[in-house]
Amino acid sequence: MIRTLLLPGLDGSPAPHWQHWWAMSDPSSAIVEQASWSRPCPDQWLTEIAGALLLHPGAVLVGHSLGAIAAVKLLLQWPQLKVGGALLVAPAEPSRDPRTAVFGRIPEAPLPVPTIVVASRNDSWMDYERARELSARWRASFVDLGEAGHINVAAGFGPWPQGRLLRALLPDVAIEPAALRLPPRPAAPALRSVPRARLERPAL
Repeated sequence: MIRTLLLPGLDGSPAPHWQHWWAMSDPSSAIVEQASWSRPCPDQWLTEIAGALLLHPGAVLVGHSLGAIAAVKLLLQWPQLKVGGALLVAPAEPSRDPRTAVFGRIPEAPLPVPTIVVASRNDSWMDYERARELSARWRASFVDLGEAGHINVAAGFGPWPQGRLLRALLPDVAIEPAALRLPPRPAAPALRSVPRARLERPAL
């Protein structure tokens, strides 16, 4: 049974991206495929995600980059869909690339499901303070991952076990979004370790 729907961003999440690792190693996770990863169409992307949710009601959405923004738009446009929660990793500002600008402005209304936003302090796709502000407007819990780039392959993220820990929190985060400190990722040759993450309560 699919419990986690993975939503990649622009150009997809090919190996060794952490979303690819999750899909390959966890039979309860699946990537929502799109007709075009390089030329995203908002209506088409949201329709594909909605269709996957109809097949797997109650699944948690795990979006990276533009996939996180697609998740936000879907949750607010189609609140009738049954969604277990959302993990939004390194959300991207659509205006920063001509190919993603078609997604328009990012919605800033409270989201109807338990949500965790994971942000980096040196993400080229969104300023840290902007990500934190959006998290507050979405009434989401917020994780500061330190200087972690775009939390992708280029930033040294492969399987990313911390992300799986955050995904496991979602069933309880709306009830008790307690402060959490995650251990740093194991060091690897030529890869920079990531500072400890901090999970903050959503704004009330």
